[in-house]
Amino acid sequence: MTRPAPLWEPGTATGVGSLPGTDPVEACRLVFDELPDLPYLPELPGRGAGADLIGRSAGLLADMPVDLQPSGWRLVPRPGFDLRRTHDLLARDLDALGEVAAGYSGSFKVAVAGPWTLAATVELQRGHKALKDAGATRDIAEALAEGLARHLAEIGRVLPGVRLVVQVDEPYLPAVTAGRVRTPSGFGVLPAVEESVAVDRLRTLFGLLADAGIPTGVHCCASAPPVGLLRQAKAAFVGVDATLLTPADDEAVGEAVEAGVALMLGVVPSRDTELSDVRRTVEPVRSMWRRLGFRPEQLREVVAVTPTCGLAGATPAYARAALRRCREAGRALADDSA
Repeated sequence: MTRPAPLWEPGTATGVGSLPGTDPVEACRLVFDELPDLPYLPELPGRGAGADLIGRSAGLLADMPVDLQPSGWRLVPRPGFDLRRTHDLLARDLDALGEVAAGYSGSFKVAVAGPWTLAATVELQRGHKALKDAGATRDIAEALAEGLARHLAEIGRVLPGVRLVVQVDEPYLPAVTAGRVRTPSGFGVLPAVEESVAVDRLRTLFGLLADAGIPTGVHCCASAPPVGLLRQAKAAFVGVDATLLTPADDEAVGEAVEAGVALMLGVVPSRDTELSDVRRTVEPVRSMWRRLGFRPEQLREVVAVTPTCGLAGATPAYARAALRRCREAGRALADDSA
């Protein structure tokens, strides 16, 4: 088969999403300094509600306002203070992006919570998880697609000429398809969503973005990530924690690579620790690639390096060191496979 054009240059590294701190200008500078090949719009959950992945993404839902309740984000009849604050935080992020990256015209990644993760975390007006209602999950997916399109258009106005890449974060997807999402009371679980339904919902979102020329993939840092499901959904790339992959995942990963799916592999710990040398950092990737039996030079075209998950729980000093180590690890893999 003819492989699609590579999504990124050999040796590319990028982040997953969140960073420590509360200053969006400082966060953008960090990203562009340390990850010049594929910078991204960072999340700063340390600023409070609405600055985290779920709050920011729920705030994008077109014509589906949300409000923050003690149990989390909930759909409400009309916009209120919490939604206005969420929009204000995102506007500040875009102002910071324009200040730091004016004139940038390379690839730029934007992360958003996926439709299944939002359905598993956002509540209906009457208090049940949206995932309980098939119509609500469909409405959330459609509202997310419309709101994301507006968000990407705003980023395009801030950074004209960038090549957008979308990362859909689906940390709840394995629980959604396995029937492990808890009810709001915590005493029960919601029925599993059939994999075919999960695939169709994601494929629709990916297709809409692909029609606009925007490659879209999924990040899921859970163990035993649903790589096969995401391949069926036509994800352009799959992001996983490579340190959690086992030989049991090889078949699904190999089939994805053969189908032209690129990989974002998390190899640098997301919490403060003593970083190992670069060669030990990338060894999980090399080991997997050897098991899969692909050409060594193909690795540099397929794999980008990331932290294992978001860095919001790290110290600022460690976050910088971790992103720098990702860049070093990406270049090491590219050099080894040249």
